[in-house]
Amino acid sequence: MTFDPNESLPQDEVTERVDDAIADNEVVLFMKGTPIMPQCGYSEKAMALIGKHRDEFETVDVLESLDEFRTALEPHSGRETIPQTFVDGEFVGGSDILEQLEERGELAATLDA
Repeated sequence: MTFDPNESLPQDEVTERVDDAIADNEVVLFMKGTPIMPQCGYSEKAMALIGKHRDEFETVDVLESLDEFRTALEPHSGRETIPQTFVDGEFVGGSDILEQLEERGELAATLDA
């Protein structure tokens, strides 16, 4: 399937993808861009912080349908901001929260929940 930047995905499809990603992955990061090419400094920071403590985690690029991803994530986290990290189905936070957990020495334990 080719991606047309002017055409967003249907809301129900994005909601299902978000629900499945949160349910099916121990750690999932919803971010702008990909691990190889992050498209935002906050997403890059969140990815780096998680990567310090985990070799494997799922990432989801929200840029293909940003508004729909924000709408789908909001019921899970109460936020529309990106990035968002979930561990065992629970919302942990964005790069700011990950950074605070790292500074307190709690991020490794949080990611191993």
